[in-house]
Amino acid sequence: MPFWKKDEEEKFGNGVLKPIIKTEDVIKEEKKYGDIYAVAEGRIVKELPIQNFKVKDISLAEQGKLKIEWAEKRMPVLMKIRQNFEKEKPFIGLTIGCCLHVTKETAVLVRTLKVGGAKILLCASNPLSTQDDVASTLAKEGIGVYAWKGQSNKDYYWCLDQILRSNLDIVVDDGADLISTIHQKRQNMIPRILGGQEETTTGVIRLRAMGKDGALKFPIVAVNDTPTKNMFDNYYGTGQSTIDGIMRATNILLSGKNFVVCGYGNCGKGVASRAKGMGSNVIVVEVEPVKALQAVMDGFRVMGMLEAARYGDIFLTVTGDKNVIRKEHMLMMKDGAILANSGHFNVEISIPDLDSISLRKRKMRENVEEYELKDGRKLYFLSEGRLVNLAAAEGHPSEVMDMSFANQALCSEWLAKNKGNLKPKVYEVPDEVNKKVAELKLEGLGVKIDKLTEEQKKYLSGWEEGT
Repeated sequence: MPFWKKDEEEKFGNGVLKPIIKTEDVIKEEKKYGDIYAVAEGRIVKELPIQNFKVKDISLAEQGKLKIEWAEKRMPVLMKIRQNFEKEKPFIGLTIGCCLHVTKETAVLVRTLKVGGAKILLCASNPLSTQDDVASTLAKEGIGVYAWKGQSNKDYYWCLDQILRSNLDIVVDDGADLISTIHQKRQNMIPRILGGQEETTTGVIRLRAMGKDGALKFPIVAVNDTPTKNMFDNYYGTGQSTIDGIMRATNILLSGKNFVVCGYGNCGKGVASRAKGMGSNVIVVEVEPVKALQAVMDGFRVMGMLEAARYGDIFLTVTGDKNVIRKEHMLMMKDGAILANSGHFNVEISIPDLDSISLRKRKMRENVEEYELKDGRKLYFLSEGRLVNLAAAEGHPSEVMDMSFANQALCSEWLAKNKGNLKPKVYEVPDEVNKKVAELKLEGLGVKIDKLTEEQKKYLSGWEEGT
C-alpha cells in the first residue's frame, strides 16, 4: 500500500502525485536517467511533483488564441473530423503524448484530439520551432504543454521526460525522439501503449531500422509516407516554408543566385521548384540515381557536393542524413555563401567541421551567424542548422498541415479502435484514411470530381474485354 494517507492521495488526485509500483531494476534505471523518483518501503515509489505545464510566458495566451483561430479557418478537414470526434468521443480514458512542432497548426490537432476525449501532453520536437504564444494558449486550455522557443539540449530532454512521467496510450511523434526514448529508457511503459505515429521522413527511417533490428516493441503508423501527407506537406509545404524562412532570415534576392538543394526527395523537389520560381539557378546534389535522373529531366543541373560547393551562393540540405555538407565542401565555398537546413535534425551540415575551420563567429541578425574562416572568407549559417522553415519562419501553411494532421487524428482513432490487434511493426496509413482525407480536402475546397459508372468498374476489374 502507498505510504501516504488517503487524504493526501485525494489532494494530489489531479496527476501531480501518483502511487506507482516498480520493480527494483526499473527503479535503478529510472533513477539513472534523471533521478526523478523517491523510493520508500522497498518497491513502492512516489513520483515527484509534475509541473502541469512549462511555457515561456503565459500572458501571451490571448495572442496565441488569435493565431489558432486563423489556422482553424484554413483547416476544414481537421475541423470536420473534430465535429465527428465531439459526437463519438473515440479517446475517452486515453492519454495521448505528442512530440511535435508547437505551432498554430499543431494546436488545431491538439484541440481536436482533446474534443475526442483524450488527455493531451505536448512537448516540442525541435528547440527552435515553438510559437510561444500558441504554447501559452494551449496551457491555459488545460493541455500539458512543455515547450518554449530557444530550449537548450538539456531543456529539450527535460520536456520529453515530463511527457513520459504519465501513462501514455498513444504516441504522436515528429522525428522519433519520444518513441526512441521510450524504447531506450522507459520500457516499463511499453505494455500499455496501443501504438504510435511518425510524421517525418527522418523519423520513419529510424523506426523502420528499429523494426528491422527487432527493437520495435509497439505498432507505428508511418504517417509521413501516405500520399495525402508527403505529396503535399513535403512538396508544397516544405517548398514554400523553406524559401520563406531563408527570405525572413536574410532578406537576400534569390533571383540570379546559384541555389544548391541537397536531396531530391519530395521535400527537395518542392524547394527546388520554388527556388526556380524565384529566379534562382538550381543545382541538385543527390546520391540515388533515379532521383538524380528525375532532377535532370526536371531541368536542373545535377552534380556531386564537392563540385557544387564551388558554385553555390545558397546551400540547403533536406536529406534526413548526417554530414551532408562537411569540411572539404566548406573549404571550397565562395565568400558569403549561405548554409541552411530543412531536414529534421541539425546534423546535415557538420557544425563541428564549421567550427574547426573558423577563427571566430558572431550573430549578424536574427537566425544568421557569420563564421569567419582562417583565410578571411565568411560563411553564413542560418538558424543554428535547425529547420530553417520553422526556426526563421512559421513552418508549413495551415492549408497543407490540414491534411497531415487529419491523418494524425484519424490514425489515432484507428489505433484506439484496433487495441490489441496490431503487431509491433511499422504500418502504412490505412488506404481508407488516406482517401477520406483527400475527399474531405476536396469538399473543403469546393471541388467535385466524377465517379466511375458500374460499366467502368466492371471493365477495370475484369480481363475479358480487349481491343
